[in-house]
Amino acid sequence: MKIIVIGDFHGKLSQKLLNRIKKEKPDIVISLGDYFPFHYREIWFKYCYGKQTNLWEIIGKKKYKEIMLKDLKMGEPILKKLNSLPCPIFTLIGNIDYTRVNDSVNQKKYGKEEWEWDKQDFFKKIIKKYKNIKRFDYSYFKFEDYIFIGAFGGTSPGEVKSKEYKRYRKKLDKLFKKFSNENKNKKVIFISHNVPYNTKLDIIRNSTAGEIVEGKHYGSKMIRRIIEKYQPKLHIGGHMHENQGKDKIKKTILLNPGAAVENKMAIIELNTKKNPKIKLIK
Repeated sequence: MKIIVIGDFHGKLSQKLLNRIKKEKPDIVISLGDYFPFHYREIWFKYCYGKQTNLWEIIGKKKYKEIMLKDLKMGEPILKKLNSLPCPIFTLIGNIDYTRVNDSVNQKKYGKEEWEWDKQDFFKKIIKKYKNIKRFDYSYFKFEDYIFIGAFGGTSPGEVKSKEYKRYRKKLDKLFKKFSNENKNKKVIFISHNVPYNTKLDIIRNSTAGEIVEGKHYGSKMIRRIIEKYQPKLHIGGHMHENQGKDKIKKTILLNPGAAVENKMAIIELNTKKNPKIKLIK
């Protein structure tokens, strides 16, 4: 089975990369999400990062809504391009996909006020238009004789005692127990938007991230603990653009395919009896 893994588009899927996908003729394409550009990145980090403040409280609802709608409009063509490919597309959600899924922190700590318009799952409404793309975060799909289990993983190590962490952790435990026989036979692939905590794939190396987090491990503790407990054949995660590459946790091979916005992705050939054959496209 040949798989293309791609993600972290942020409003860009070059024709060069799209042509390469078509040329490879994969059986399936797996997307790690983050379709939208994140136009308010700088202002969000300046005023909201690590604080109990919503961005719309700073810049006003009207301006915030304009930026959000611009992001959604620019990211949707990526979904349209993927949907046109002649093979099934399976996607997770990224942190810039406006789904409002929170699986790693105590949400009550963030944001003093609530605004119903901003709380909605924007991605759910958009993806309905594209019938060739199936979402599988905290769910699974089966292709040939493999089981693919999906997750999100947040944008940070996460608060392991929070209700949100525990609720989504239970979902993953339930899925892995459901497919315990397949996992024993090395036929379960685990996929999340974020990479697992404390590997060479989750170190923040981007100097623009700021002194507070630069050089630190910022993968998901939940994803790490699931891998350690169940040891699937392969884990795939993105989010950390600067860390395209491979690593291992015990017997599980880890892969970060790199960011599509930087013209990066990965090609995987699965063989039940052997380790996956992985080619990084740079």
